[in-house]
Amino acid sequence: MLQIAEAAQLEDGTRHLAVEFVITLAEARERAPGMMRRLPQFVGRLFQVLMQMLLDVEDDPAWHTAETEDEDAGEGNNYGVAQECLDRLAIAIGGNAVVPIASELLPQYLSAPEWQKHHAALITLAQIAEGCAKVMLKNLEQVVSMILNGFQHPHPRVRWAAINAIGQLSTDLGPDLQVQYHQKVLPALANAMDDFQNPRVQAHAASAILNFSENCTPEILTPYLDGIVSKLLVLLQNGKQMVQEGALTALASVADSSQDHFKKYYDAVMPYLKAILMNATDKSNRMLRAKSMECISLVGMAVGKDKFRDDAKQVMEVLMALQGTPMETDDPITSYMLQAWARLCKCLGQDFLPYMHVVMPPLLQSAQLKPDVTITSAESDDEIESDDDSIETITLGDKRIGIRTSVLEEKATACNMLCCYADELKEGFFPWIDQVAPTLVPLLKFYFHEEVRRAAVAAMPELLRSAKLAVEKGQAPGRDESYVKQLSDFIIPALVEALHKEPETEMCSSMLDSLNECMQLSGCLLDENQVRAISDEIKNVIIASATRKRDRSERTKAEDFDADEGELLKEENEQEEEVFDQVGECLGTLIKTFKASFLPFFDELSVYVTPMLGKDKTAEERRIAICIFDDIAEQCRESALKYYDTYVPFLLEASNDDNSDVRQAAVYGLGVCAEFGGHTFRPLVGEALSKLNNVIRHPEAQHADNIMAYDNAVSALGKICQFHRDGIDAAQVIPAWLGCLPIKDDKIEAKVVHDQLCSMVERSDAQVLGPYSQYLPKIVSIFAEFCAMERSLQQMKQPPG
Repeated sequence: MLQIAEAAQLEDGTRHLAVEFVITLAEARERAPGMMRRLPQFVGRLFQVLMQMLLDVEDDPAWHTAETEDEDAGEGNNYGVAQECLDRLAIAIGGNAVVPIASELLPQYLSAPEWQKHHAALITLAQIAEGCAKVMLKNLEQVVSMILNGFQHPHPRVRWAAINAIGQLSTDLGPDLQVQYHQKVLPALANAMDDFQNPRVQAHAASAILNFSENCTPEILTPYLDGIVSKLLVLLQNGKQMVQEGALTALASVADSSQDHFKKYYDAVMPYLKAILMNATDKSNRMLRAKSMECISLVGMAVGKDKFRDDAKQVMEVLMALQGTPMETDDPITSYMLQAWARLCKCLGQDFLPYMHVVMPPLLQSAQLKPDVTITSAESDDEIESDDDSIETITLGDKRIGIRTSVLEEKATACNMLCCYADELKEGFFPWIDQVAPTLVPLLKFYFHEEVRRAAVAAMPELLRSAKLAVEKGQAPGRDESYVKQLSDFIIPALVEALHKEPETEMCSSMLDSLNECMQLSGCLLDENQVRAISDEIKNVIIASATRKRDRSERTKAEDFDADEGELLKEENEQEEEVFDQVGECLGTLIKTFKASFLPFFDELSVYVTPMLGKDKTAEERRIAICIFDDIAEQCRESALKYYDTYVPFLLEASNDDNSDVRQAAVYGLGVCAEFGGHTFRPLVGEALSKLNNVIRHPEAQHADNIMAYDNAVSALGKICQFHRDGIDAAQVIPAWLGCLPIKDDKIEAKVVHDQLCSMVERSDAQVLGPYSQYLPKIVSIFAEFCAMERSLQQMKQPPG
């Protein structure tokens, strides 16, 4: 296959098929992990072929005219294939395999006289950055200097490629690139914006400002704002249309990244933006006008309601007029306007409510779009317009499915915007719930597009919150709590069902998070059948996650397994920990809501929770399992005593775990058991004291990583002093406890402990005050320190006057 790919005399299509075969092999991780990485010569030859294919580019005059439809001018058949395959190869086999080969080839290309080779080298750097990010970060200085040298090249296409590389690396290697090289990159991009002889280079420099600023803090960006904003304004006034579009996008991003710091430029910038919005009315200017909406709304969000209010009214009048105008299906203004309205809502808050009747009908229409799907037989010769960029083709079994992505993207944007409105307007969104809920709930299982599902998932708690607040505040005429119950009964079972069918691990986490919020909002409105369905689904989630982890563990035994594959599996397992974390949160909510009446369900779940405490499990799994028991012990009190024999030995052992988060959860649990465990906990007091003492007396106990565990151990010790006084040597333990006070870092436990000490002093507890009240000065100093700490906290919370 490689020989076919290397044979320049063969037809392009034949070579492309050979390359596709080899790349697909490299991507088949589950079947052959690490196989391609074990054949470095093989990878080297493939990489060389792809770089040679990138030379299939010529200096077409159409490229220099900078009309958007000519952006691919001069690129041959091989060029696009090579670009895509370099990206896929780097992602498939990783930086450790790719970077050494690139390091050999790139200098050869960059020292060659032909501009095409310089261009190919810079395009290669941009394409491999995502897959090689970790390794490239170790050689960042070398990479950045290679690219910045390209900014000085006499050929504009090479300069364009250098800018393109900086833009791509700003995304893939950010924020490290921004933090370490802003003083070199931003001036280089600013200079490139002065290249009026080459408008395509100018426009791309503005676009790269967007990439750079997206991963940038206001502190890094602010010193450059004067120069960047003034240059972008020049481009807005004097540039070709493509340059103006790039300048608008860059201004929007710079405003978004610099936030409050952008206020000083507002008065200079906004008149130009409004002029474009109001005057760019020709069909040829549609994208320019769309981008002016984006820019105005992001600038408005950056500077805030007070500064933006007057202009916002004018802008919204224009948008309302536009909304009433018929538009062609491919008009970009539709999508941009949906997003601009949502940003204006974020900026204006409740002041936006009068515009909702204009915004919502087209938004609902976009959210309700049906996917444009074409299905043919996989064997069929009927191609699904495969050369149409707006159609994505996937093969499932013996069927080939073509989906028009533009429809899906509009639908996803609309769903995201609906979520934004519900989130921002809270009870103000109530009038729309009855239309939005039936639109979004079925989309929890919309498998054509992940972003649509993600938006629907995120919107569920926002809809419930809106309904609940509207009823509570009397803003839902004719509705009472039964309406909230009805909505909860519609949303929660649908979420549980969608969770059962969800194929993506990351989305499972989001669904559990959403379910947890919905349960918190619904509280006791949940009925027994719903609690059972949720508990059963939590079991399924735990089993499915454990199965995926076991399958990954099996893959480590494969002959081709290597360190790079191990790194990828580790990242996938970290996603599973996020799933477990959300499982713990959901169970915590059910326990806090239903207390002892949840225990029959917990009895069934416990068999899935206890294995998470095993030493073979990750620290995060152990922490989550301990937190679940902590909640049971705290919320169910006497009813939870029957679990102590199973769980408390794990708490005692985990109190001295190497991981500080596990220790914190364990010692907190010992405190809960001391408070509510009564006679059941009494025989364990001695061992608990010993474990707590180990945490408190550890030489690094008050190190930043350990301080939360320390504070919780001190709190647990106080509970033993209060609830098991007759089981300890009070003359030794109480002074030791007082010696640890006040605790400062865990604010919740600090309040618990100091309230506890207060009540002991109020009732003149002789053992706490000590013989002849000898501990009283210490107690007074504890309270004085605690009060000073509380006062400074209050001052920090108060806004500056």
